[in-house]
Amino acid sequence: MGKNNELGLEGEQLARDYLEQNAWHICACNYRYRRSEIDLIASKNDLMIFVEVKTRTNTAFGMPEEFVNENKVENIHKAAVQYIIDIAWQGQIRFDIIAIVRKSTTEITHFEDAF
Repeated sequence: MGKNNELGLEGEQLARDYLEQNAWHICACNYRYRRSEIDLIASKNDLMIFVEVKTRTNTAFGMPEEFVNENKVENIHKAAVQYIIDIAWQGQIRFDIIAIVRKSTTEITHFEDAF
């Protein structure tokens, strides 16, 4: 497995832990629909969030959240619609980004309603 894949998996685990520590129930990890993928899907009460996790080891080329482009957002929306249909979700939804910077310390920033 490549270094970037390992970093991505590590970031997703950190994001899962962060959400669980904040009373979110993890519904799905790496949910795929056609060519689209949602890193994490979580729920709390009547709210379901679809989360894109971005992890970087430095910010020289930009912050992690800046790497979520329009194409990625569109694909996440498509996959989210299918997931909602699959489970017949009736509650509220939101699209979030969890940005992680791994340097000497780990910084986790949760952007709610990011797109």
